[in-house]
Parts: sequence; structure tokens; C-alpha cells
Amino acid sequence: MELKLIDEQGQEASRLEASDTLFGREYNEALVHQVLVAYQANARGGNRAQRDRHDVAHTTKKPWRQKGTGRARAGMSSSPIWRGGGRAFPNLADENFSHKLNRKMYRAGMASILSQLARDDRLAVVDSLTVEAPKTKLFAAKIKGMGYESVLVITDALDENVFLAARNLPNVLVLEVHQADPVSLVRFGKVLMTRAAVAKFEEILG
Repeated sequence: MELKLIDEQGQEASRLEASDTLFGREYNEALVHQVLVAYQANARGGNRAQRDRHDVAHTTKKPWRQKGTGRARAGMSSSPIWRGGGRAFPNLADENFSHKLNRKMYRAGMASILSQLARDDRLAVVDSLTVEAPKTKLFAAKIKGMGYESVLVITDALDENVFLAARNLPNVLVLEVHQADPVSLVRFGKVLMTRAAVAKFEEILG
């Protein structure tokens, strides 16, 4: 599989030979969906909770006498059928939302996403990506000069100047190879990798 290698003006300079296993895989929509759902579910924290009838602050006094009122029997106002009462089956704070995903499935899903990006011409490679100083203005001008407005940048090792210059740009995200995740790859319309990042991807996922 050949990837487009561009220069600093965003023009195609040559083609880079890449692994067919990683960048030439057939797209598997069901697998990609499963990988995305599992990734987001595993990032979810159990930080929500509802109160049961033991936790709500209600008196335990019987609201009215058992017989003679013409109303239904009631024992406590904390009953789940009462407004303001506790939940019968509350969500717990320690609920586990994680999905099990085999390592081979995750790697295959990532390869499927990268292959589709390459086929759709949404993936490009650059020899290196650096800025002289940690200035947002410099990095924004460099990215714009390459023809990008919204882009995911993946490097083999994070350059501090690039990281500091890019963190204030709302439509640009800079990640190292080991930080790249399926959600970011799908979310951004364009992906820009360094040549060394491609080699590291092939080493990790190939």
C-alpha cells in the first residue's frame, strides 16, 4: 500500500510504501463499531448514583391511618411509587460499564480505520513536523499552509514545541502513536502522520 507523502506546502512530493496489513485491510464496519463502542464504554466512569428508599430523607411516620379514609393504604412516603420517594432499583456509583475486547480485534479495528482513511485520501504523511518556538500562531500558520483546518496529527515522539503550540487550537489534536485511539481517528476528517509514526504503527499493530 502506498501513502501520500506531502511537503510543507501540502503538495504531494512522493509516495511512501507502507504495510498492506495495516493500511490495505478491507473495511469491517461491524468490527469498527464494536471497537468504538468498547473504547468509549471502557473510558466511562461509574460516577452516577440514585437513592433508594433507605437513602431519601423522609419520615418513617405512616402518612394516614390504615382504614377509613377512602384512600389507598400507605406506610411510608419514601415508597418508590410516591413522588420524591426512593428508586426501587437505583443505579449504583460502582456500576461497571466496561466491555471486553480482544487485543487482536482492537488491532484489526485500528487497521481497518487506517486503511479506510488511506483509501478515502484522508491520510497523509510528512517527513517531520516541527516549529521553532512554542507559539500557537506559528503552528496554526504551518497547518494552514499545508491545507488543513481540522486535523489529527500523529507523531512518533511528541515535540514539546509542537504540543504547546497546538493545545490552544480547537480543531487540531496532536498525539503520539501509543496515544492514538479509534475515536480520534474517526472524529477528525483529516489525519497527518510523520514518517517515523507510520513505522511505529507498523511495529505496534503490524
